[in-house]
Amino acid sequence: MRKTERYPVKGANSLWHVYKTVPFWKVVKNFIVIQLARYTPFLGVKNWLYRTFLRMKIGEQTSFALMVMLDVMFPEKISVGRNTVIGYNTTILAHEYLIREYRLGDVVIGDEVMIGANTTILPGVTIGSGAFVSAGTLVHKDVPAGAFVGGNPMKVIYTKEEMDNRWADDPIYGEK
Repeated sequence: MRKTERYPVKGANSLWHVYKTVPFWKVVKNFIVIQLARYTPFLGVKNWLYRTFLRMKIGEQTSFALMVMLDVMFPEKISVGRNTVIGYNTTILAHEYLIREYRLGDVVIGDEVMIGANTTILPGVTIGSGAFVSAGTLVHKDVPAGAFVGGNPMKVIYTKEEMDNRWADDPIYGEK
């Protein structure tokens, strides 16, 4: 189960209430910063922009590929550990605007996580350290540390123990 806080709205759907939930100028600033970072080829500059202007927690040597789209309303609810790779065109959301409510949830991505291209991560999800998320996955629930997951809906393909066994003799991923 995702960990989100729910906020009911009356009348029109929750997106019509958006600027009651987040300041307009904050969204404008976040949009500009995110768009600059999406296109810059300099990984250090991206991380600096995210830390400085979006108040995100980003670990050392973490890499956001080209076109990664972060939550424009609440990017400060996203944290990413060290030496993690976020693949091309991945979307990370910390909010959901629904008909009768909106939801907010922290997204926590651990250390040395590999997230494949075109993945969508929903609010309130934790991805454990050492996990692998296959390209094109909809991450709608927590991912155990060290697991290999994929698909829509997301399923555990290999547990950490199974991954350890598969790579036991691998010269790159095997025992260190």
